[in-house]
Amino acid sequence: MIAKLSGRLDESGENSCIIDVGGVGYLVFCSGRTLTSLDKTGGVGAVVSLLVETHVREDHIHLYGFAESAERDWFKLLLGVQGVGAKVALGILSTLAPGELTQAVLVQDKAVLTRGPGIGPKLGGRIVTELKDKVGNLALGSGAAVAGAESASAAQGPATDAISALVNLGYRPAEAHRAVQSAVAGLGQAVELQALIRDSLRHLAQ
Repeated sequence: MIAKLSGRLDESGENSCIIDVGGVGYLVFCSGRTLTSLDKTGGVGAVVSLLVETHVREDHIHLYGFAESAERDWFKLLLGVQGVGAKVALGILSTLAPGELTQAVLVQDKAVLTRGPGIGPKLGGRIVTELKDKVGNLALGSGAAVAGAESASAAQGPATDAISALVNLGYRPAEAHRAVQSAVAGLGQAVELQALIRDSLRHLAQ
């Protein structure tokens, strides 16, 4: 199974590219976001590297490439939802950044999902419902390390994890801290992490 490709960008199209690795050209299907990233790296002729998901079927072997691990993780999550195939998943990732997807699912905002091509209200609702309990680790990600570096002595628990998640979504530590404090005041200390993140995001949206 191919997990990563590094080589010369030989060709870049609307939804795929060809990477030359030692004289062998690999056709890799990508989101628009990843293809834009490759263009910024130097475009055709530049040395590039992609994380790869390999899908093997009876009639084909397809490679799907990603410029960052968060996009690859979301691709795998989306494929677990009934009605979402590789093409639709890449379309969603072309429209929404991983952080936007995480936030949309955490606050159960199916309208944001319908911005993706081929995503109607029904499928958007299915995505946010089926993935609501699976995005916690994606939201935390490197944000946990960021928050930990800022306050190594901070008490561990849902509040600390929620702040980490919000920082990883792009919010400033100070505003993340204020939002979580407001959420805890309303929900109580015993609140579960997912509920705390959702309520904190509502405070940030006000």
